[in-house]
Amino acid sequence: MEPATTVDFASAARSLTREARRRGLVAPSYRSPPRLVGVDRSIRRHPSGAAVAVRVRGRPWAAVAADMIEGVVATNRLVAPRSDRLRAELWQVLGVLVEVRSDERKVA
Repeated sequence: MEPATTVDFASAARSLTREARRRGLVAPSYRSPPRLVGVDRSIRRHPSGAAVAVRVRGRPWAAVAADMIEGVVATNRLVAPRSDRLRAELWQVLGVLVEVRSDERKVA
């Protein structure tokens, strides 16, 4: 698996921020590494949004990207099915094709 780089992180942060704003969502700010020792991702909320901190060093790019995408979802407090669609669409923004399945269970 391909390791993450700070260049990838910065590029993804710009892309995810731009896309969140385009959709009318609150775009988190991103930083690396988290201030908390031993965590891969943390979120700090503030009145105008949130700051998402992600550990890049020593992690695969897919894990870093997933944490960044989850930061958008958490910042906006989204729940399924909207959160599921947004995750898939943000992966596409980062250049990864994702298939979204609808849940066909029915409640009687």
